[in-house]
Amino acid sequence: MAMPLRQSMRLGGYLMKQKVLRKEKFPLLVELEPLFACNLKCGGCGKIEQPAALLKQRMPVEQAVGAIEESGAPMVSIAGGEPLMHPKIDEIVRQLLDRRKIVFLCTNALLLPKHMHKFKPHRNFAWMVHIDGLRERHDASVRKVGGFDAAVAAIKQAQAAGFKVMTNTTFFTSDTPQDIIDVLDFLNDDLGVDNMQISPAYAYEKAPDQEHWLGVQQTRELFTKAFGGGRRKRWRLNHSPVFLDFLEGKRDLDCTAWGIPSYSLLGWQRPCYLLDDGYAKTYKELIEETDWDAFGRGKDPRCANCMAHCGYEPTAVIATLGSLKETIRAAVGG
Repeated sequence: MAMPLRQSMRLGGYLMKQKVLRKEKFPLLVELEPLFACNLKCGGCGKIEQPAALLKQRMPVEQAVGAIEESGAPMVSIAGGEPLMHPKIDEIVRQLLDRRKIVFLCTNALLLPKHMHKFKPHRNFAWMVHIDGLRERHDASVRKVGGFDAAVAAIKQAQAAGFKVMTNTTFFTSDTPQDIIDVLDFLNDDLGVDNMQISPAYAYEKAPDQEHWLGVQQTRELFTKAFGGGRRKRWRLNHSPVFLDFLEGKRDLDCTAWGIPSYSLLGWQRPCYLLDDGYAKTYKELIEETDWDAFGRGKDPRCANCMAHCGYEPTAVIATLGSLKETIRAAVGG
């Protein structure tokens, strides 16, 4: 299955507006990081490797909301670090929703029961809970025994309170096609989350675990086997069919790094969430002073094995909504 109808319609209208305005580069979604601090030490993430002084900082509400307004993006994914450690994260969410943004709040869910009362269900808001496999696999990934059970319990509590809940799962070389099938079957059928996002592991340079990044061919083989037997159409995946084709190697795509820019305490990250070539103070500076043609597979060696959604899903979405055939395919479930 493809992206939710409301999300697709919002993106379609937004893309049409950009075309009318003749804008060549525009954000579909902004990765907002209002802090780097976290309550976990996951092997595939290096955010807490930032200097101690930076880990203590929290982005002011006005700065966070102002950055999103400056960019004009219709969707925001609030990450970190762990966003629920930010004392005013609920106010950031409220102000973004008041501005008609679609907001995903990414969390490991350990603090969710404690802070859930600060939020209200909203048609444009969803919890995005990180679930990196079933119990043993997830707990090993987040390096915390009991992490999986706590996250599942928090998801059920959020569902009971009327919230939309999505999940985000990253797969590594240690995962098999059956591992993918098992966790997605559990999330889709047993836990009944609204939608699921998936991604091959990307080489984040500060991550403690530098041994299990997937290569392009490994990624294609892994997802081709996992998606077999019609499973891909049955799962409520929050991706365009074009992006899922890309993961299987059925088609190739160019990287659209400007489609999902990242804004943090350090500014607008160049050129994307995964590469750290410095920071721009303003969104305008990021767009106008970054050599976007220099990035992507075959251009920058650091991009050689990247198939992450932050670079390729924007390409897929633009290709989908720019084609009647692909739009219809997405609407009927890919």
